[in-house]
Amino acid sequence: MFQTSTQTNYNSFILLATLHWKCSRMIHMTSRRSLHYQHGAFTDLVFYTVVFLALMNSCRAQSEVIIPSQPVVSLVGEDVILPCHLDPVMNAFDMTVEWARPDLNPRFVLVWRQGKELETKKHPSFSGRTSVFIDELEKGNISLKLSKVKVSDEGGYKCFMPALSKTSTVQLVVGSVSSPVVQMTKNNNGVLLECESADWYPEPEMFWLDGEGNLLSAEPTETVRGPDGLYTVSSRVTVEKRHGRKFTCRVKQRKINQTREKHLTIPGKYKSLII
Repeated sequence: MFQTSTQTNYNSFILLATLHWKCSRMIHMTSRRSLHYQHGAFTDLVFYTVVFLALMNSCRAQSEVIIPSQPVVSLVGEDVILPCHLDPVMNAFDMTVEWARPDLNPRFVLVWRQGKELETKKHPSFSGRTSVFIDELEKGNISLKLSKVKVSDEGGYKCFMPALSKTSTVQLVVGSVSSPVVQMTKNNNGVLLECESADWYPEPEMFWLDGEGNLLSAEPTETVRGPDGLYTVSSRVTVEKRHGRKFTCRVKQRKINQTREKHLTIPGKYKSLII
């Protein structure tokens, strides 16, 4: 499902209305000349035909900038495509295409102008990481490819065509995940299970489940955020014989729809074990 840019352009409306009047006027003029100069010069007819077709071409509806209606989700380190195309299709190869993050300075993520990319306009953090599909520009595909995604890449990206005065914003949601590590130690009250999972973004939730999938009452989850912006979460729960021998530590991030789990079975005899 896609949505179009809804920005109203009054000047474009006036221009289209004027061109429509000119088209109608030219049709009338062409018809009168045809009757009045039936034996006139052939070049005169060709001239008005060319002008008429040019005006008719200008009367076509302007292209819209089309983007996905839902945010684009990517994990850290992956390459991602931010979709954006023109409808009706228009050849954008020799036009100016701008991708920008308004919260940055400089704001440009990529600038394509007259058949080439202007690398000097780009924000330094995106150097060598953004590109367009050159062979697809003539088909109206002005999508942005972003390589080696970072946590700091999360945000809104504006796809802008200056010639059309059309802009739309694609939202990028960035995530980072890792598998949990579980340690179990026997104590006086039963078995202490400890679970830890690092390098998550955004901040995840952590749960303990028994062998039947029921939630266990565990200690509050501890969360630490590192200098890289990634989260480490940990949780502890003490289980007894009545809880069974099979357990699961589950880490979940709902925004990026990512879940990681570690299943474990408590052996008959042990002192401590890391899984």
